[in-house]
Amino acid sequence: MTNIRFSVVELSFQLLSISSFFASYSENTSMKETLENTDELIKEFEAKIDAEIKIEPRDWMPEDYRKHLIRQITQHAHSEVIGMQPEGNWISRAPSLRAKKILLAKIQDEGGHGLYLYSAAETLGVSRDQFIQWLHEGKAKYASVFNYPALNWADMGAIGWLVDGAAITNQVSLQRTSYGPYSRAMVRICKEESFHQRQGYEIMWKMMKGTKDQQRMAQDAINRWWWPALMMFGPHDTDSPRTGNAVKWKIKRETNDRLREKFINKTIPQAELIGLKVPDENIQIIGQDQMGENIYKHSDINWDEFWAVVNGDGPCNEQRLNHHIRAHNEGAWVRECAMKYYEKTKK
Repeated sequence: MTNIRFSVVELSFQLLSISSFFASYSENTSMKETLENTDELIKEFEAKIDAEIKIEPRDWMPEDYRKHLIRQITQHAHSEVIGMQPEGNWISRAPSLRAKKILLAKIQDEGGHGLYLYSAAETLGVSRDQFIQWLHEGKAKYASVFNYPALNWADMGAIGWLVDGAAITNQVSLQRTSYGPYSRAMVRICKEESFHQRQGYEIMWKMMKGTKDQQRMAQDAINRWWWPALMMFGPHDTDSPRTGNAVKWKIKRETNDRLREKFINKTIPQAELIGLKVPDENIQIIGQDQMGENIYKHSDINWDEFWAVVNGDGPCNEQRLNHHIRAHNEGAWVRECAMKYYEKTKK
């Protein structure tokens, strides 16, 4: 009887071992198939990128690609919206009705750009409310250039010409970015940013044709905004760990340093044409490109200042974020009314 009992126990252990073996085999087989499927999906994804086929929201994409897009597009959207603040302060103090109308139109455009970009980012599976929450919690960034104060009307010219000019230099290539919704949003944004740059340059040109005081104001504005504008392109490529994947996946078409050089080379002649001088004593022509345009040697950026502002220690970081939080909270009733109306009409 004892032998029979032990035989049953041994049989049970053997059956359990066999069951465990098949379970383990099934799990390993399933894992192997998953890895093989993932490898195939990555190959298909990379083939699309290489063939210049846009990646769309329902397409499979690597998680790192999705995360990079969420970070980049939302940072871009936040920058458009926060960037309305330094200019909005000058609507009531514009020197003419024409200048006021143009500035109003520009600020309205920036708000629209934020809307396009938030909408593009939402296709990646994260809600706009979450994007805003990350911004308010300090988990999301925006362009550091908007943490500098706009002190007078000449600053409206410098922001339009230099800041929007730097933005266009970066954004033109983003029209060819690999993610479809982002690429399509950039087409309209670039057209409107071109208008913004011309608006800013016109302000500076008119001031340089004005009184000595106006000319000094214009030069002072470029002195203060030149370096923050160069910082908009981000750190050197060697200090930017995300650049490699961004270029490989064609999210970005050109590196930070290359874009910065393009901006410098085209902006210095624009400044000289109207009698302005960029605040860099080391500027000198070192050659010409294939189009016959000058290439300039220049000083390096104050990277300590750059990182301080990026990390929240700029002149206006706290002011900009607090203003956005307050405006967002005060506008809650508008969003609630819009949702109620949507629900009512949906029925």
